Amino acid sequence: MILIADGGSTKADWVVLDSDKKENFRITTLGLNPSVLTKEEMFTVLNNTPNLINIQNNISQVHFYGAGCGSIKAAKSLEAVLKSTFNNATIYVSEDTLGAVYASTGKNPGIVCILGTGSNSCFFDGKDMTVTAPSLGYTLMDEASGNYFGKQLLRDYYYKKMPKNIASTFQDSFDLDTDAVKMNLYRKSNANMYLASFARFMLDYKEEKYIRKMIKKGFQEFFKYRILPFEKDSKTPIYFIGSIAFYFNDILDNVALKNNLIITDVIQRPIDSLVEFHRKNTF
Repeated sequence: MILIADGGSTKADWVVLDSDKKENFRITTLGLNPSVLTKEEMFTVLNNTPNLINIQNNISQVHFYGAGCGSIKAAKSLEAVLKSTFNNATIYVSEDTLGAVYASTGKNPGIVCILGTGSNSCFFDGKDMTVTAPSLGYTLMDEASGNYFGKQLLRDYYYKKMPKNIASTFQDSFDLDTDAVKMNLYRKSNANMYLASFARFMLDYKEEKYIRKMIKKGFQEFFKYRILPFEKDSKTPIYFIGSIAFYFNDILDNVALKNNLIITDVIQRPIDSLVEFHRKNTF
């Protein structure tokens, strides 16, 4: 059996293929980001997933594409957790951008971007990936991601920059007690996921000028730091992966056009395309 996973910070999608590469089953778990979770926390996620534990000895390969797997140390940490769980399997841990490449361009050149809980981008020349800068995560980077917009919403709410009608609903939708917010940001794990949870609020006010302006500004920052520096031909295909890109696709298209670029495709969840890629390619 082959286990394929697309792992974000918020959730991870898993698909099991049998020896004929037919789907056995699929499941969604909490995310396994080794840059923000300890080994013990990652073990807990897996051990609380009976569907995977029940077949752990039957898995021959694990292909995990995940957020936070860009550094060798973080990738090795997750690899050790997966190897301890699926001890008969060969483990492949790669960063989420490679999974995004396989799910969008396959083996063809293109610029591939991620806009989910976190954000990132790369240029794939058909063989190797190039990045504009290493990702330093939600504290310093992650432009236009869920956690980026969550931070903006919180700041605007407390600085009273949010329109009153939106602020009223925002207050009713979340526990905004300052002690609770600081506890989640500085004392609990997964602060990036916590921040991203606020971004879902934007969907209900997508047509409001305040929200659209915020999203446009975030997307323009992403283009400035994560796409324009590649200096590729304007005809180079550009792909986006992730819920933020998917749900605000119309605004994303407009920002792209203002930068004289056209987006080729937006994929909300790449797991299906990843599975098809692995069906066609031998590792």
